[in-house]
Amino acid sequence: MKKTQSHRDLKVWQEAMNLVVIIYELTEKFPSNEAFGLASQLRRAAVSIPSNIAEGAGRKGGKEFARFLYIALGSLSEVETQIEIAVRLQYLKDIEEIYKTVYFIRSMLSNLIKSLK
Repeated sequence: MKKTQSHRDLKVWQEAMNLVVIIYELTEKFPSNEAFGLASQLRRAAVSIPSNIAEGAGRKGGKEFARFLYIALGSLSEVETQIEIAVRLQYLKDIEEIYKTVYFIRSMLSNLIKSLK
């Protein structure tokens, strides 16, 4: 990342922000008894992705940035798992587009990490 660039300029951050909106919209349709359960967990994990990208971008040095990108990858895996749980509980269906977004973000995070090494 160039020194004059902000985390807002990173395509991966932008896509992660879009994923947060998608997750919030999807979890609105969850049963009300899940408001403090799976829906909340899924939202927190989704929010963690762009938050860690932003925090890492704000740190000095590529090594520390990469560490936060790895944390974002972990949160992305959490989101993927929680989406699968929601599917198995029949809270969600037709999730192909969500998975495409998840895979795209994972690819971008992995490539960004590689570029920092």
